[in-house]
Amino acid sequence: MAKGNKWALLVGCNYPNTANKLHGCHNDVLAMHEVLTTRFGFEPNYVKLLIDKPGNPIMPTGANIKKALNSMVDQAEEGDVLFFHYSGHGTLIKQPHNTSKKEEAIVPCDFNLITSMDFRQLVNRVPKGATFTILSDSCHSGGLIDKETEQIGPSGSSDATVAAEYHKLKEIPFQSILQYFISLTCKISTDIGTHLVEVFGADASLMFHQTAIIKPLRPDEGILLSGCQTNETSADVEIMENGRKPCGAFTNAVQMVLKENLRPLSNREIVVLARKILVQQHFNRQHPCLYSSDENADKIFLSSPQTPSPK
Repeated sequence: MAKGNKWALLVGCNYPNTANKLHGCHNDVLAMHEVLTTRFGFEPNYVKLLIDKPGNPIMPTGANIKKALNSMVDQAEEGDVLFFHYSGHGTLIKQPHNTSKKEEAIVPCDFNLITSMDFRQLVNRVPKGATFTILSDSCHSGGLIDKETEQIGPSGSSDATVAAEYHKLKEIPFQSILQYFISLTCKISTDIGTHLVEVFGADASLMFHQTAIIKPLRPDEGILLSGCQTNETSADVEIMENGRKPCGAFTNAVQMVLKENLRPLSNREIVVLARKILVQQHFNRQHPCLYSSDENADKIFLSSPQTPSPK
């Protein structure tokens, strides 16, 4: 297998000048950009950055994020490494005809939700012999690749102590998003899809288009490192270890893991060690998870697909 290229899309949404404002998401993706180019061999020209800084010509809207992700997957070949880092709000979508079923989604700056079904469709298109790693520092991010195998999952701890002067949850409640779109469309419906299709048309998530066809599951190269479990929240914080620079608690933990361990680390090791750091920092209601195939769980983080797993 030939050595491939490394492609990355880094998205940070701080939602400036809104009630949903966060502080550390731009810092998260800028820090990730540095580590990708200095440690993991990503060429700067192959790393795309989308942040919602006022005045930016291309904002991290739902359509722009999906366009960039699709472009990355479209040009991928055997041996390539694809990476998507998202830092921002997440939410759980309530299905109008299934009260018990909720779907994970990230919340771009324009609220055009990108759902677990969208990520499943992307993963299904990754060519054989390439890998697609997603690191999502957002609330409810566990399970963001629909039906991906859980390798490191729920933890029973419920201690709510947090050692941070500033601490905000990276979550926009579903009901708040629904009410926002009801005010835009003037339609009285609890079906969020009705509103999203009305506002965004074809750019709305596949989940809300009845004609969408998702291919049957097959062994895939999707790897998800989530900032928390599906039923949990992730934190936007200022902590002493980071000089009180605003950051996502999970992204910061991953950065600390990489700084403290110069050897190659597997995807499983990254998540296990990040969990330990969050416990040490008393973020005991946030448990990062890993979703992937058995083989990819023990593959080296962001390594070429042909790189053997550490013994």
